[in-house]
Amino acid sequence: MMSQRMRNAIVDTTLVGSVVLLLVFFYAPIATLVAFSFTSSRVLTLPIEGFSLQWYGELFNKPDFLPAVLNSAAVATISTLFATVLGTAGAVAWVRYRFRLQGVFRGLTFAPLLFPQLLLGVVMLLWFSVLGSWLGFSTGLVTVIIGHVVYITPFALVVVAVQVYGFDETLEDAARDAGASGWEVFREITFPLLWPGIFSAAIFSFLLSWGNFYVSYSLAGTARTLPIFVYSGIAVGSSPIYPALATVNLVPALLLVIVAEVLRRRALKRQASSIATS
Repeated sequence: MMSQRMRNAIVDTTLVGSVVLLLVFFYAPIATLVAFSFTSSRVLTLPIEGFSLQWYGELFNKPDFLPAVLNSAAVATISTLFATVLGTAGAVAWVRYRFRLQGVFRGLTFAPLLFPQLLLGVVMLLWFSVLGSWLGFSTGLVTVIIGHVVYITPFALVVVAVQVYGFDETLEDAARDAGASGWEVFREITFPLLWPGIFSAAIFSFLLSWGNFYVSYSLAGTARTLPIFVYSGIAVGSSPIYPALATVNLVPALLLVIVAEVLRRRALKRQASSIATS
């Protein structure tokens, strides 16, 4: 009979192998895109031919690239600000308070998540078309921002709600007992401990808005964001320019995720020390 030690070794090996295969499945396409961005060939083929940085130069020399980047940056920044504020307020109301029709509020909060992005974009396009013909405006970056806020706010709410749910309210009570005012409690206790969740929600919201295509394409009108720029280029054929663009996007995204994780760990240490001293 097989010993318990051998069975444990087989289980451990199987689990480790499964995790490795899963990581390879997820990250092999990303690594391939990064490698393609340095090819000297105009055709995306394996094995990769030569090494060149020319595609990064061609990417930044495209006349419609920087305007698309600026449009995406403006849309993502403004949408993130609104979504983070609304999501934080909704998370606090959702977790810490009890009120009538709370179930309805939670259902409405998650309603945008139930719609596929394409369907959500089409529905909002129809709505803005009717509203625009009545009030005399057309779709553009403003309507894209509104659409993004509707789409990403539930994600921000969920991320902040996790942080609010783990918040120790006795810290606030202790500060009030020590004579702190409501504003001082919020400034010195509540906000610093919720900040990692708020910051993580902001990063997540920004990345969702930055890479959103369906809602942007439906509501942008004649304006162009970065995903629309990529779609317009790929529609006429593949090019190493787009792996170069993916690589340029990947590095800042990884940095943002790392910063969010560092802040989260610092907040956990700060919360642990606050509990120990209270």
